[in-house]
Amino acid sequence: MDDQEFRRLSDAAIESLKRSLYEAEGEADFEVEDNAGALQISFEDPPGKFVVSPNSPARQIWISALSTSFKLDWSRKANDFVLAKTGEALKPLVGRLMNEQLGEQAITLR
Repeated sequence: MDDQEFRRLSDAAIESLKRSLYEAEGEADFEVEDNAGALQISFEDPPGKFVVSPNSPARQIWISALSTSFKLDWSRKANDFVLAKTGEALKPLVGRLMNEQLGEQAITLR
């Protein structure tokens, strides 16, 4: 995968995630901000912040959440960025992490 293809795929994945997060904002208490292509998800109770951003040199999408870094690689088979360790795609992973942060099954990302 070259830099241009990575940028196209990661931009599309993050934009799709952003739309899903905006749709889910009514389901729980969190805020989403787009900061130069990186998404920041802020929580008030309990307090916390997640960052979802593309990492061009590594050709990965990185998620900083719950004091951990998650690095997702592009999977042609899944047609999505996937966490190799669990096989989770970007949206299901972010949804699970947000629910862990909130301590309840409040979020479903479509």
